[in-house]
Amino acid sequence: MDYFPIFLKLQGRACVVVGGGEVALRKVRLLSQAGARVTVVAPALVAGLAELVHQGRIAHRAGTFVAADLDGVRLAIAATDDRAVNQAVFEAGEARGLPVNVVDDPELSSYITPAIVDRSPLVVAVSTGGGVPVLARLVRARLESLIPAGFGALAGFAARFRDQVKARFADVEARRNFWESVLEGPIADAVVAGNIASAEAQMAQRLAEPDAPSGAVYLVGAGPGNPDLLTFRALRLMQQADVVLYDSLVAPELLELVRRDAERVFVGKQRANHTLPQEDINALMVRLALEGKRVLRLKGGDPFTFGRGGEEIEELAANGIPFEVVPGITSASGAAAYAGIPLTHRDYAQSVTFVTGHKKDGSIDLDWPALTRPQQTVVVYMGLSTARELCAAFVAHGRAADTPAAIVEAATTSRQRTLTGTLATLPGLIDAAQIKSPAIIVVGEVVSLAERLAWYRGGNPDGVAASKVQDDGGEG
Repeated sequence: MDYFPIFLKLQGRACVVVGGGEVALRKVRLLSQAGARVTVVAPALVAGLAELVHQGRIAHRAGTFVAADLDGVRLAIAATDDRAVNQAVFEAGEARGLPVNVVDDPELSSYITPAIVDRSPLVVAVSTGGGVPVLARLVRARLESLIPAGFGALAGFAARFRDQVKARFADVEARRNFWESVLEGPIADAVVAGNIASAEAQMAQRLAEPDAPSGAVYLVGAGPGNPDLLTFRALRLMQQADVVLYDSLVAPELLELVRRDAERVFVGKQRANHTLPQEDINALMVRLALEGKRVLRLKGGDPFTFGRGGEEIEELAANGIPFEVVPGITSASGAAAYAGIPLTHRDYAQSVTFVTGHKKDGSIDLDWPALTRPQQTVVVYMGLSTARELCAAFVAHGRAADTPAAIVEAATTSRQRTLTGTLATLPGLIDAAQIKSPAIIVVGEVVSLAERLAWYRGGNPDGVAASKVQDDGGEG
């Protein structure tokens, strides 16, 4: 180990940055975040530093560096493009026993400024000994994606209960086990999600009854199918869950990201073919949570957009089960974006409406006057099985038969297929191509842009163009 890692307490301590450029500005900001009293020594300052001086947040001594600038200082940084000046700062620091960093010059540095992941009070520092700063930044970027933004709040939350936990558990091993269960369970999830009141209530209960089950349910939007479109929060919960309840709208690729040893339960619902009725799914979530398990209810798209998430959390709330809802990219947004169909456009559509292809009773008796207004886009969920009836109903209620319409199958995945036509021709295209669920129907003038704007071809190298040729009666 070439460098001994250490965290310096700089609150209220005098620090000097020599240099008035952009690099110096970055270092000044870091020192200020640590609470240091910063003085910049430089003949002139860039605008950012000048503004900090104007605000009274830092001091400035205009002029060239002299050794006396380091008298009474706790730490110094040299950030000039003049190596002679940088060396003078280093030598003056060495003579005074001060830690000195010369930016990008390990030979003239007694310490290295690491790449930092800041989740204060949790701070992670990464260093390559000054040899490969780019690698340190790459590692930091990886850590940024792995460490939730709320971990700082979690560290502060845990610190507040440290004395209570120590008093409750005299045995060190029992105390460690308790903290592990807290920091890897629903209490930590609540803190990270910003629900401090719920976390405090759960913590009080755990301290009173440390052996009581502590289950929770997470309704997670898995997005339209492409794993790259998951939120960080969704991915973390997928890798922590004890049990995963999923349906047929969840792409197989997404299930590969679930924790390997998690129990997987298929609760898929398809029209007229329910593996589990909704009431049974609700009861299953409650039972598993009461057993102390972390239950992941994984839903395609977004839980609150035709995902019955509202019904499910009503049941959880009624039974006092802690829960969290993690939004996902709704299938309509994903399908439209990957098909090159903007849902709104100043020239074509000033509004967009999401609608399900059939009601609870299976009928398509929808609000047709609202759905057939001009200059709007209508996105139909779960409309594949009733596509012919839907297209006919659009025409019967006033939309022109030549209104552009499209269907996007397995949107955002390698299996995506996009067919474009009109209300008159789309049902025939669907039958000919044997489109299967999951599929989204889009109706409106914006569909006419798909041929020019489609950028993602999925598993079909011909993409939208192929379906357009088929619609025009060409040889394909």
